[in-house]
Amino acid sequence: MRTAALHVRRKMIAGHLSKELREKYGRRSLALRRGDEIEVMRGKFKKRTGRIAKVDTKGYKVYVDGIMIKRTDGTERQASLRPSKLRITKLNLDDKERLKILERKGKKAKIEKSVKIENTENVGKKDKDKTRGKEKEKKTDGSEKK
Repeated sequence: MRTAALHVRRKMIAGHLSKELREKYGRRSLALRRGDEIEVMRGKFKKRTGRIAKVDTKGYKVYVDGIMIKRTDGTERQASLRPSKLRITKLNLDDKERLKILERKGKKAKIEKSVKIENTENVGKKDKDKTRGKEKEKKTDGSEKK
């Protein structure tokens, strides 16, 4: 994980979607981006909300506006948060590519569900015999016809 390339690390920095977003887009999690509104789920800043100001792909950290830590000299800096401890409450959809990602990934989940349903309905229809590569018709009584 520490030796991963930056373009791979970007995908690893992901957070869970809120229940409303999960139902809307058909996904459980999504990569975090600057501008997303999040809620902190664990740690010192639990239940605090804010907008992502910076995503540090090298250190696997996220910085949020309004969540600050005091330094020993009295100045403040943004606290670094782990992405797994965050929940996305509102997505930043300014980027057209992100919309395409949501459409592509959301459709994929819905397609997989419909394929599973169709497979259970096709019990009495043609199946491929994987050992011979030939098609066979299955009858409801269990006998096969070539």
